[in-house]
Amino acid sequence: MASVKRSWSEEDFSCSICLGLFSSPVSTPCGHNFCSTCINKFWDGKVRYKCPICNKIFHPRPDLQLKAVKSCLVCFTSYCQTHLEPHQRVAQLKKHRLVEPMDHLEDRMCKKHNKLLELFCKSEQECVCHFCTEGDHRSHPVVPLKEVYKVKMAQLGKIEAEVPQMIQERKLKIKEIKDTVELSKKDANREIADGVKVLIALRRRVEKCSDDFKQTVKEKLKTTEKQAEDLIKELEQEIEDLTNRSIEVKPLSHTKDPLHFLQAFRSLKDPPTTRDWTTVEVHPPSYVGTLRRSLDQLEETLNMEMKKLCDAAELKRVQQYEVDVTLDPDTAHPKLILSEDGKQVHDGGSVKKLLDNPKRFTQHIYILTRQNFSSGRFYFEVQVKDKTAWRIGVARESIDRKCQIIVTPETGYWTLYLNKDELLFNNNPAVRLPLRAELQKVGVFVDYDEGVVSFYDVEARVHIYSATGCTFTEPLYPFLYPGLFNYQGINSIPLIISPVNQPD
Repeated sequence: MASVKRSWSEEDFSCSICLGLFSSPVSTPCGHNFCSTCINKFWDGKVRYKCPICNKIFHPRPDLQLKAVKSCLVCFTSYCQTHLEPHQRVAQLKKHRLVEPMDHLEDRMCKKHNKLLELFCKSEQECVCHFCTEGDHRSHPVVPLKEVYKVKMAQLGKIEAEVPQMIQERKLKIKEIKDTVELSKKDANREIADGVKVLIALRRRVEKCSDDFKQTVKEKLKTTEKQAEDLIKELEQEIEDLTNRSIEVKPLSHTKDPLHFLQAFRSLKDPPTTRDWTTVEVHPPSYVGTLRRSLDQLEETLNMEMKKLCDAAELKRVQQYEVDVTLDPDTAHPKLILSEDGKQVHDGGSVKKLLDNPKRFTQHIYILTRQNFSSGRFYFEVQVKDKTAWRIGVARESIDRKCQIIVTPETGYWTLYLNKDELLFNNNPAVRLPLRAELQKVGVFVDYDEGVVSFYDVEARVHIYSATGCTFTEPLYPFLYPGLFNYQGINSIPLIISPVNQPD
């Protein structure tokens, strides 16, 4: 604090406790003045509270008079009404500049000129006093602090308005990230569960292949053993027959009477029939290629099983992205008939008179849904049972709805097409696909960000086809074409957007 000249009594400004000039002076109820810190420290820990000057005792600890009414820019002190009295009475103190009460007066004074900081330098972006504008800041643009204050307060008000919104946005982003992590955990657990099922099924297939391989080898050995056993039995029978023959003819070999010999020889039975055993062999079974054939068969089985299991697991995953979509009558060709719930559509056979609508198809018997998607993933299913012609997929928003076009990704369509017994993915050229019997329901999955459109046979739980590497730059709409009414006389059955019904 700046010192004051001793031409007036310093007792008027001195604290009787610290003997220095007042610092944040306060008054006791008895009218004596002290530094706020000094008198509070003096009373702390005491049981009886008394005035250090007149020893007047207070019960309880009194409230000190702290309210300042003026601040002195010379003394660097704020005064309550009692302590302000010398500035109103002493001639030299009357010359001091009094202002409305301010906190931390020393921080409001220019360190170089000891004057109040009342101006703001735009060049240096700092507060200055009037003397500063005649020195270091002579050529700098300066404005009153209040003017800058208003501008900055307006900026602060904008910040205060924006910050809560920014905080809320970040809280929502945190929630979004946490939800994504939680969803990822669920997806990971589901993936592990599905993967384990697939691997268990494959292990069973391998075990069956092992059992079949063992059985094949054993059957080959058994066949060889049976062949050897039959030959041995045949040989043993011939040995027995030949032994009997030897017993029968042996007595004749000792006969010396020619007549008796010839008579006995003529009565001998015919010799037993025997095989020429010189060319007869038992060949050990060959196992060459047995294992390879088993492995080839296992590979084929595993490939089919893996595709089946993986397709089923993949379909189960994409079905998690089911969306509820309804058909948009404003886009429907005038021949199409829609159900009240917007879930079914078929060719009515005749053209209705409808108001012109820029969204309506007029050349092709097509229709879009009300809903569109421009990010993320979505999935829907359409029942096609007993129909002989249809086209299902997605289309971009900007497709031409008034002219004849070729349906391909280049023209904005990603669709699966059935015509009689032919199943195609519409492209240039078209991709021909195997048609499974009893195709009843088609699932359509789109990953907008990854650029993938996939089709599934829902009932068979088999993947049909995926278009990958697609580039989407605008909203996509689910798209349906129910086929002509009189196609083979049975195609009037509607296409039906149906809810997902996952098996357990």
